[in-house]
Amino acid sequence: MSDKPDAALYCHHRLLAEPLQWKAVGAAADAIDAALAAAGGALYGAWRSQIGRPRDEVNLISRWPDGVDPAAAETALTGALGPLRAIETRAMRPSLRPFAHENGAPPRRQGNFAFRWFVLPKEDLAEFQDLCAGAWPGFEASYDSQIVGLWDVDRPENDGMAETLLLTRRPDLAMWERSKLPADAAEAEVRAKLSRRYDLCRDTHVYTTTLLTAEDRADDARWT
Repeated sequence: MSDKPDAALYCHHRLLAEPLQWKAVGAAADAIDAALAAAGGALYGAWRSQIGRPRDEVNLISRWPDGVDPAAAETALTGALGPLRAIETRAMRPSLRPFAHENGAPPRRQGNFAFRWFVLPKEDLAEFQDLCAGAWPGFEASYDSQIVGLWDVDRPENDGMAETLLLTRRPDLAMWERSKLPADAAEAEVRAKLSRRYDLCRDTHVYTTTLLTAEDRADDARWT
């Protein structure tokens, strides 16, 4: 089994649905996947807002094994959806995960999914990735949590900065809080690596979501 990252291109789409229509994106998942497939891509997942973003915003990720222009990916996506107030699309490539051997298998279990964005100097990116790789085994073992992906995001600004998206899954919000408070020396070591990672960044922000395309259970809570 290879631990090489997936070679496919991914696109992150930030959708702002019409008021109270965010659920329609999840209901249209099969139609979205079919429209993306016709253009050579696939639906990786769609997430609704939980904490930190507008109620009607949906984060959607598409996967393109042979690459795609982000504008074409956006066209394929919107063709399967009803009216949207806004859409923003950014291309990105896996830097550590998802793994190539997973063949683009999407997340399927419901949970608390955190989208964390980092901006840091390009010369610090290798250390940042090493810190991630070093911390993840302990993080996943201690907190019943999974690293879904770490992607390098296309950044048009020529400012010497790199940008990454880290997507993590925890079973619930209680575990989100628990993962911030080390309970023993091993957890403190994980937290030290993550703290050093944050210190490398010029900017970072996070918001939490739940999985619209989950196969085990829907999330019907009113989070926002």
